[in-house]
Parts: sequence; C-alpha cells; structure tokens
Amino acid sequence: MPRAITADTPFTTLASLVREHAGERPLDLALCDELQALNWQALNALMDRVAAALQRDGLHPGEAIAICAASSVRYAALYLGALRAGVVVAPLAPSVTRENLAQMLSDAQARRVFADADTRDLLPDEAPVVWLDGSAACGFDDWLEPAGASPRPVELPPEAPFNIIYSSGTTGIPKGIVQSHGMRWQHVCRGERYGYGVHTRTLLSTPLYSNTTLVVFFPTLAFGGCVHLMPKFDAARYLALAEQRRITHTMLVPVQYQRIMALPDFGRFDLSAFKMKFCTSAPFRADLKADVLRRWPGGLVEFYGMTEGGGTCILNAHEHPDKLHTVGQPAPGHDIRLIDEDGCELPVGSTGEVVGHSGAMMAGYHGQPGKTREVEWFDASGKRFIRTGDVGRFDADGFLVLIDRRKDMIISGGFNLYPSDLEALLRQHPAVEDVAVVGVPSEQWGETPVAFVVRRAGHDTTADALREWHNERSGKTQRLAAVQWVDELPRSAIGKVLKRELRERLNTPVR
Repeated sequence: MPRAITADTPFTTLASLVREHAGERPLDLALCDELQALNWQALNALMDRVAAALQRDGLHPGEAIAICAASSVRYAALYLGALRAGVVVAPLAPSVTRENLAQMLSDAQARRVFADADTRDLLPDEAPVVWLDGSAACGFDDWLEPAGASPRPVELPPEAPFNIIYSSGTTGIPKGIVQSHGMRWQHVCRGERYGYGVHTRTLLSTPLYSNTTLVVFFPTLAFGGCVHLMPKFDAARYLALAEQRRITHTMLVPVQYQRIMALPDFGRFDLSAFKMKFCTSAPFRADLKADVLRRWPGGLVEFYGMTEGGGTCILNAHEHPDKLHTVGQPAPGHDIRLIDEDGCELPVGSTGEVVGHSGAMMAGYHGQPGKTREVEWFDASGKRFIRTGDVGRFDADGFLVLIDRRKDMIISGGFNLYPSDLEALLRQHPAVEDVAVVGVPSEQWGETPVAFVVRRAGHDTTADALREWHNERSGKTQRLAAVQWVDELPRSAIGKVLKRELRERLNTPVR
C-alpha cells in the first residue's frame, strides 16, 4: 500500500514518491494523453533516462531547463525527470512573444530548451533546443540516455528550487517566481482532504506551464492517481473524456466552467464519478458556481491565492452554498490580513489590500530583488507577507469578499470606482454575454470607465442603449463613458481577462 500523506508527513520529494509507486503498482496507469500512456514503471524508467541525460550534459542541481510546448505525456515525464536530477524547471507559455520568450530564457539561465514544432518560430536562433516531438534534429528520443540508465542520486532539502513560474499577469512583463520543493510539498499535503488516492483520475485541460494546473497535477501523482492531459481545451470533448475515463477530479478556470455549462447537451453526459472539482486564477461568479453545484455531481472547491504563494483562501462551495459570493476562509495555517494604502494593518470590518503568509511562499522573483521587495509586507513583529494587489474585506463569518484588483481601480473625479461593480450591473442586461470594464484617460475626470461587451446571440441592443441602461441604474460617479461591442474578450491561457490589451485599444483621452 502507498504511504499515507497528511499535513504532518515529513517532507518527501515528488520523484521519490514516483519511485515508490513504481515499486508497489508498476502496471497501474500514471499518465496519459490522447496519443500516449505510461504506467508507473514506464514513467519511473523514463524519468531516470531524463535525469541521467541532464547529468550527462553537465547540469547540476539548481541549474535550469526551459520547456515551451503543448502539454503531453512527454512534457510531464521530462518535468518530473528534471526534478529527479535536482534541475529547476522553467515551464514557458507558447503564447508569449518572441521578445518575451528570449527574456525569460535569459532570466532563467536555461541550459537546455525543450520545445515542439508549434514554438519553432518563437525560439532564439542560438537556443540549445531538444525537440519533444522529434520535428527536427536533436529529437527527444535521441537525446535521452539509453533504456535502463540510472542517474546519480541527488539529495534535495525543502528549500531547494523546484521550478520558476513566469507570471506576466496582465502587465506583459515576465517575472520569474521561484518555488521551492517545500512549497510544492505543502500543496501535496493538503490533498488528503480532497479525496486524492490511488483510484483518482484527474483530467487537466489547462497548460502545464500554469501554476493553476500544477496545484492539482502534482498532488494527483503524489497520491498515486492517474493524470489525463488535454493539450487543448474543447468543452464537448472535455465532457466526452470525463465520461469515458470516469474522471474523479479536475481543475478548470471560470471561463471553462462557463463554456461547459452553456452546452445544450451537458445533461446527457454521465459525470457521476466526479468527487471534486477545483477552480482558481480568475473571478468565479456566484451564479456560475451555483449552476455547477446544481447540475454537476461532486464537490466544488475554489482556491484564492497567488503563484507567488503567501496566504490562500478556500471556499468549499458544496458546504457553504450561502457564501458563493466569497472566495472562502483562510486555509489552515494561513494568515490573511488587510492593509491600507500606507501599508498599515486595518481592523476587522475594513476594506483594504489583501496580504498573506503561509508555509507555501516563493523565495522571490528570479534575479529581481527590487520586484520581490515590492510585493512583500512585514507586520510589526517582522513576519513576512505577500501582497496580492487585490482589494477585499472579511464578512462576519470570516469569509473573504473580493472587491477588485487594486491596479484595476478607476479614479474618476477623485472617486474610487471598482470595475467589478460596473460589470456586475451590466451582466444583468439580457444582451450581455461577457463584459470587462477598464479605466481610460479622460480630460475632464482624469479617468473614466469604458465597457467592452460581448453581445449575447439573438439580441440587437445598440451600444448607446446599453450605456444609457447602465447609467440610469448606477450612481453619478459610476456612469460609463462608452460601450464597445467585441467578438470576445482577450484572455490568457488560464482565462484571465487581459485588461491591458483593452486599455491599449482606447489610448486616446475621452472627454
């Protein structure tokens, strides 16, 4: 039987757990995508070949490789094999610009780059590339050490770097978030309460370069479950796979839940095997949570936190259906507080910026100590917290209600406007499918709000009529200057609305 993992289990590396599973259940399935599958024995052997190849190439513990490719079994095995050698993994988004990719490769000091055909045009000419899909010279199979290879053992303390996650957020400026093996172990240890085990079957359709995916990917494997990878999300295909493979766990971002629940034939799929569904990374509307709870079997858990770590809030939505407008309560052992503009701690009942402390915190932004200091806050005792940039308040029961992103707040005529308030009102109009409100320069007010709206099919409301409808129902200071129809809102791969791109569309001051 696999070892039990609880909050009190001593630190263990993920690579060690994979070796244990391979010894205990060698023929059970560990990883699969739509083209390939690996049992625990095969996964463990492939990880050994990866680790030995990296050591052969002269990589030492603490040095980095980069992976820029679509999610696949090979990608996952490479990631895990690098960890076995103590090598740090920098998983990079194939959707970035060529300039940003070059910046990230340089920042991570990546000794090797692993890519596929879809990222060929992004890579610098001088990059030392190994092709995961064998699409060019130096393919993955040729690069590997021969079958049966064994890497030199590596001892890793909890503080050893595990990966560098590049979070450009909505600014477009890449920052490398260094996460330790100990931080990842904290994510694994909380898995006990969500029913992970050897019978877990997790379906993941978000990319492996995203921390959103990894907070479920690693615990599934640590507990001996099987991970099914979808390289590209499609709502109907997702449901078909979930039914076919009797999926028990998943992580989806809000826009994916929205697209799945909107399918007319959602109800014909057998989703009865589900035990737990997770969500994070973007605002999750209360009405959408309620719809998921009503029609999709199994529990629903929302995580609120940052890739940088710090404090996490957890909403067990199936246990607290009256708190769907919140992001839950601080996780056990997590300290969440609120501070004002001057960095002073606020009393209970106040609204302020959310800061958090926990055992799962980044070491810092890679090579950017100044940026690291900008997101740190220390209380009177010197305890270190991470600033989220989010504005919120706690209700009487200790549940955190998010108001908006601090940087998205609009200051119009001296008044603070939160876009989420305006968006919530606009969503009440039957013509509004999706919406984002941003602040744009105004000669009269300094800033003024403009709404970008996706029109619901079958409605012919004009932009001016929608603006007037909103302004009749809002306060004088919250009135929209304009409404623009768009086919879709620009989003990152994990569903965050890229408000920076919307602002760039309206860089001419509004009167």
